[in-house]
Order: sequence, then C-alpha cells, then structure tokens
Amino acid sequence: MPSAKRAGPLTGKRAPAPVVIHSASLVLPVSADPLRDGAVATRGERVLAVGPRTKLRTSHPAAEEVRWPGMIVAGMVDACCAPPSAPGVTAWARVVSDLAEPAGSAGISYMAVTSESEQEWEESGRDAIITAIREVDRPCAVGIALRTRDPLVVEDVAVLARTFGLRLLVDLEHHSLAALDEAGVLGPLCHVVCARPLDPGERKLLRLRKTVVALCPTAVEPAGDVLTLLEEGNTVAFYTRGTYSEGPLGLASAIRRHVRERGLRPRGLDRRLVEAATLGGARALGMDRGKGRIGSLASGGRADFAVYDARGRYPYSALLAQPPCLGTVVGGTVT
Repeated sequence: MPSAKRAGPLTGKRAPAPVVIHSASLVLPVSADPLRDGAVATRGERVLAVGPRTKLRTSHPAAEEVRWPGMIVAGMVDACCAPPSAPGVTAWARVVSDLAEPAGSAGISYMAVTSESEQEWEESGRDAIITAIREVDRPCAVGIALRTRDPLVVEDVAVLARTFGLRLLVDLEHHSLAALDEAGVLGPLCHVVCARPLDPGERKLLRLRKTVVALCPTAVEPAGDVLTLLEEGNTVAFYTRGTYSEGPLGLASAIRRHVRERGLRPRGLDRRLVEAATLGGARALGMDRGKGRIGSLASGGRADFAVYDARGRYPYSALLAQPPCLGTVVGGTVT
C-alpha cells in the first residue's frame, strides 16, 4: 500500500489516507444490483465509491488495487452473538455486564439490566448503568439489554434509553410484546431476538412499531416463521448468540435449503435472505443510515465487507451455497 505523504510544516494538517481499490469479478453491494467486474474504492475506513472496475481505476489512477477472487459482498451483521463470530461477520451486537470488556469490532455493546425488583434498580442498578454509559470510552456504540422481568424497571429503562438516545435489545423469551409496547419499549430504536413462532397480532405490532425481528431459525421451525415475516413486510435479521458457528449467512443458507426441501420457490427469496444477514442486521443495530453505515456498500459507508469464493450466474444463490470466506475488510483494513 502506498505510504501517505507527510503534512507540510506550515499547514499542520494530516495528509489524507491513500485510496485503495478492492476489485473482484462480482461485487454484491446489497443496497444495489450486483456488479460484474466491479470494485470498491476505499479511503481509510470509508467507502469512496462502488462501481465498475474500469471506471474506478480511471477515477483513481494512483490507487493501489487489491484484486480478489470470487465475490465481494457487504459484511454480515449478527444481531446478537457472543464473539468470536463466524467468518464474514464484520459487526455484531453483544450483551455485556461491564463496558470495560473489549468491543472487538464495529457494532453495539448492550449493557445488561438484571435488577429483579424496583427497589434493587433504584438502590444500585440505575446509577450503575448511568455511570457506565457516561464514563464509557470505546469505539462502538452502547445500548441496554433488558434482562429483567419487573414491569416498573422495564418502563424506567425505556425512559432512560430515550433520554440518552440508546438502543434497546429485548429477548422475547422473557417478555410479552403487549407488555413491552405498553411500557414504551418497542419502536425503531429497539430490536427483539426471538426463538419462538410469532402470532399474526405480534407480527403486526412489530411491523407497526418498526421494530426489527432477529431470528435464530435453528431454535424454531426452520423456515415457516421467517417466510411469513418476510412476506408480511417485517424487517428480519439473524442472530447466533455464539451457538451457531456458521453465522448469519449459514442461517440464511439453512432456511433456503429447508424451503427447497418443501418444494417451495418464493420469488426473490435468495436476495431477501442475504439482505436479512447483512442490511437487516445493520437495521437491528440502527447502523444502516448516515456516515459510517454498515450492511451495504455505497459511498460514505464504512468499508466493511467480506470476500467469498463464490461464482455463478445467480449471485445471491451462489452466496447461499456457503462458499469459503477468503477474507474480510473491517474499517478499510484487511483482516
């Protein structure tokens, strides 16, 4: 990689990072159509542009090119896991008891609230959470994971999250959706992890509240609930919680296999499953928009992507065949 020029003594400004072009026979941005002989131009931890290789090489003639075999695709995002995560995963949500724990990668660390009563919460839990949030010094965002069943604590946590602008993570194994909605928990700042089938009313409520549903289909009927949620318009993500070694892409592949075994051919399913493993996870974390966004590849986003030894006429199908992951780029750095 070319070395950056030193800033002049009079300017006092640091020279910009060099441009690096990552190219492959196929680029899958997720947020746009696949590109044959495509490329991703990066500078530092950001994506400068995504487009045809010849165009980007012409626009940046001095850039170093890294030529990859196979397919470049936006990095997978795990909506709740216990690192280390699977190959190809570039960001995740994780639940911690101490924000001093290493973050490990781009994503969100969720502080667990476990107070069993309002008294315990008022005496120690609330102040501990606030102090930890205010004193945190880490490269990734912070949220709150609801691990308490006390309704008054749940309601106060929802207020606290809105006050500090924090995201919420809730496991539906411990809570009813109706109670969560009454407490003000559900909404676009919250995502739920679910290991059980959802009834029509629950799916509709989550849709109305714009709350992402993160699923681990190995724990439920492998495909039915995922297909229903996708068909009805819910935003779906995948989570592994450290129990599924093949990560979000592996879950998506398992669903596809099960659907095929049932003789079903839902239109656009392969693309929607890949979107759930990438952009769906980013939406669960609230990191799918703005500068530094993840889950897709476009100008201004974070330079997070994976490279798979995938080839074929149908890119999404080729990716769901679970080809080997050849490497990942996280924040512009090859890992």
